[in-house]
Amino acid sequence: MADDPIISLRGVTKVYGSGPTAFQALKGIDLDIAQGDFVAVMGPSGSGKSTTMNILGCLDVPSGGEFLFKGRHVERLDRDQRALLRRRYLGFVFQGFNLLSRTTALENVELPLLYRGEDKKTRYDSGMAALDKVGLKDWWDHTPAELSGGQQQRVAIARAIVTQPDVLLADEPTGNLDSERSVEIMELLTDLNRNSGITVLMVTHEPDMAAFARTIVHFKDGLVESVEYGVKA
Repeated sequence: MADDPIISLRGVTKVYGSGPTAFQALKGIDLDIAQGDFVAVMGPSGSGKSTTMNILGCLDVPSGGEFLFKGRHVERLDRDQRALLRRRYLGFVFQGFNLLSRTTALENVELPLLYRGEDKKTRYDSGMAALDKVGLKDWWDHTPAELSGGQQQRVAIARAIVTQPDVLLADEPTGNLDSERSVEIMELLTDLNRNSGITVLMVTHEPDMAAFARTIVHFKDGLVESVEYGVKA
């Protein structure tokens, strides 16, 4: 891993609303994420973990504090600059698979490349390579309705990694899966982390899923309560 963290939060706050009804979701978050780490983010509902993940994903902005990504102050970027950072460096996996129902697995995976304006051959080659990484190359022409829940999540992961992101943000990626499929998805994320060097940040409520991570961050009441390092060798 690199000495300098890929992500640093310093005194990050987030306030929704104003005046007497204002709600402070984050009360001063300090957190470093090392390049190549696999981080599980845990905490009860309302603890601030989802707000933090939205900020890390450039989907929201902090009210105060500093957010550095590869040494760059993200809190100083405008909306278009944040969108560019998101498209270039980040991949997203959600609890709901968010696949387009009437398109094939390959077409779903190609979408981020289509938004980038890549040509047809580049989209095809990159899409098939991403499907191959998640073990679904032979299922490229199947629609979501023809795939199991675990396979649909694999397609969603392929879509997230097709742009070769530096960071993969996964929000409850096993929340809609049974225990066997959940383990398969966690093993896939572990493989992508170890062999492709992708930094993985995952929100989960499940301790057995968090056990796959190397670092576990616990949130409580808008603050980082504790950080466990070296959980898994």
